[in-house]
Amino acid sequence: MRRAGFFWGIILLVVGLALLLDNFGVFGSIQIWSILWPAGLILLGAWILWGALGGRRGSAEVETLALPLEGAAQARVKIGHGAGRLVVNADAGPGQVVAGRFGGGVDPSVTREGDLLRVKLRMPEPTIFVPWVWGPEERTWEVGLTREVPLTLKLETGAGETLADLRELRVTALELNTGASSTELTLPAHAGQTRAQIHGGAASVVIHIPEGVAARIDYQGGVSSFNVDTARFPRQDRYYQSPNYETAEHRVDLSVEMGVGSVEIR
Repeated sequence: MRRAGFFWGIILLVVGLALLLDNFGVFGSIQIWSILWPAGLILLGAWILWGALGGRRGSAEVETLALPLEGAAQARVKIGHGAGRLVVNADAGPGQVVAGRFGGGVDPSVTREGDLLRVKLRMPEPTIFVPWVWGPEERTWEVGLTREVPLTLKLETGAGETLADLRELRVTALELNTGASSTELTLPAHAGQTRAQIHGGAASVVIHIPEGVAARIDYQGGVSSFNVDTARFPRQDRYYQSPNYETAEHRVDLSVEMGVGSVEIR
């Protein structure tokens, strides 16, 4: 993104200088705008083509981040990832609430309320939109979360791919809002009771419920396909529910609302 900013800075300087000189009559009868517009389009097209052909390969900025747990007994983590690839797992180190690598950078926010730690991670927006900044290299996040305390987790994703393996995390509440994306989600295996809400637009969502975890599944869909393992989760009235849901030590209360797309629950 620094190269993109440098490019646009040069363009603005050249245009501004040309207009200033034109105001002083340096160019005489030459219509400066008739030159600047096509020249600017040629430069922009050349820059985009260079990026598409790999001229910027290896230039992606990757920021590392590690946020301490600070002795908190619980945490609420919100991840806003607009486009690209998002990977979420349990790879935070001891005493860390979040640790990871963030292609394109990250804008973190941390607040403390008693024994509750609130963490928000969002993508920094470029000051000027340029299409290549949204490439996969620049927009890959690998986010490790703590397994030391109970978590409330909210994921907001747009166009792209999400791989969230929460198997080893103590997520007691999960909310996933996704757009035109592909999502593969593994729910917690040892969190006690987890309440999970999945909202999707034009999305493909695969949800894995670990063996030994009971589930009650409420599905509402538009023009979408829905497949569930009815051997594990037979239909009971409006729900798909494990026979031992009410007595299970580890269970998931799962609500899925989908527009256009596909949902598979295994």
